[in-house]
Amino acid sequence: MYKVKMIAHGQVQGVGFRYGTVQIARQLKLKGRVWNNSDGTVGLYVQSDSQKALSDFEDKLRKGPTPFASVTNLEIYPGEFPDFKNFDIKY
Repeated sequence: MYKVKMIAHGQVQGVGFRYGTVQIARQLKLKGRVWNNSDGTVGLYVQSDSQKALSDFEDKLRKGPTPFASVTNLEIYPGEFPDFKNFDIKY
C-alpha cells in the first residue's frame, strides 16, 4: 500500500478543487480524504495499491482538477494515517 500526504498551493479554495479531486480519485480507484486548510491551501491523504495511479493523480492535480483551479505548488510527503475505505471530503 502506497500512502502520501499532499498540500496543494495556489487558487485551490472556492473553485471546486475538492469536488474535482474526489472525482479524479474515484476514477483512479484511490482512497483518502481532501480538506481545506485555514492558510488557503488544500490538504490530501491519498492511498493506493498502485504507484502508477498515484503518479497519474499527481499529474492531474498539478494541471488543476477543475477549470478554475490553479496549482502553483504541490508538496508531497510519505503518509502515515489509518486506511480509508473510499475518497471523501472533510468539511
